[in-house]
Amino acid sequence: MNGPLKILVCVKQVLSQDGPIEIDPADSSGRSLFAGKLPLYALNRFDEFALEEGLRVKDAFPGTDLHALTVGPARAEAVLRRALSMGADHGVHLLTEEGQEPTPFQISSWIAARSDACAYDLILTGVMAEDDLEGLVGPLIAERLDLPCVASVVSFRISPEQNRVEAEKEVESGRREKWRLLLPAVLTIQSGINKPRYPSLSHVLRARKQALEILAAVALPGDEPRQSLVRYVLPEKVRAGRVLTGTPEEKAGRLIQILGEKGLLN
Repeated sequence: MNGPLKILVCVKQVLSQDGPIEIDPADSSGRSLFAGKLPLYALNRFDEFALEEGLRVKDAFPGTDLHALTVGPARAEAVLRRALSMGADHGVHLLTEEGQEPTPFQISSWIAARSDACAYDLILTGVMAEDDLEGLVGPLIAERLDLPCVASVVSFRISPEQNRVEAEKEVESGRREKWRLLLPAVLTIQSGINKPRYPSLSHVLRARKQALEILAAVALPGDEPRQSLVRYVLPEKVRAGRVLTGTPEEKAGRLIQILGEKGLLN
C-alpha cells in the first residue's frame, strides 16, 4: 500500500433510548413516532463501537486519515461533531430533508457514490442501527462498490504493508469464523468489541469550529426506495399474568394445582 491509510466510519443519528418513544396518536396512518415535544437524539451506539475501532487503527498507524459520514437532516450534524470530538479528522454530511426517511438501499447508494471517488482503504459501520435493527447498510455499500465484506466483526487486525485485513466474526452456536480480506474492504462492527473513548477537551474545542463537508444527498446517484413503511403496531400480548389471592397456604395450593394442570409437576 502506498501512502497512509484512509478510513471511513459511517455513523447515524437515532432517537435516544433515554426518552419516551411511542406511536404518535395524532397520526391516524400509524406511520409516525412520538418522542415528546423535545425529542432527544444520540449517536447510534453500534456505530460508536465502529468509530472507536477506526480511532484505534488511527492510533496504531500515525498519518491515518479518518472520516466520519452521516446521512440525515440538519440536526444529524450533532453526531458528526461527536465523532470529531472523539478524534475523527473530517466530517461528511449527506443532507436530507427533515421528515424524509430514506431506506437502506438509498442510504447505501448515496454513501457508495460519495465513497467511490475517495478511495477509502477501509469502511466501517456498526452492525446495525438501534432504531430499525436492519443491519443492511454496510453490506449494501460493499455490494455497490464491489468490495469484500465481513459482518458482525468481533476483532480484526489490519496489515497495511500486506494490503489486507484479518477479521473474526460471530456465527451461530457461539462459534467464530476468521476471514482474510484484501484492502479495500468493508467491516460491520459488533457491539462490545471495545470500550468507546471519552472525547478529550482539545478535540471537543476543535470539533465545535471545524467545517463540515455538506452535500445534498439527492444530488448523488441514488437507488429507488424498494420498500415502504406501512404502519407501526405494538406487539400483541400472547400471555397474561395471573395474580393469586388468599392466604399463603391457599395461594400455594392453587399454584401447585396450576402447575399440575400444565404438566409441569410429576
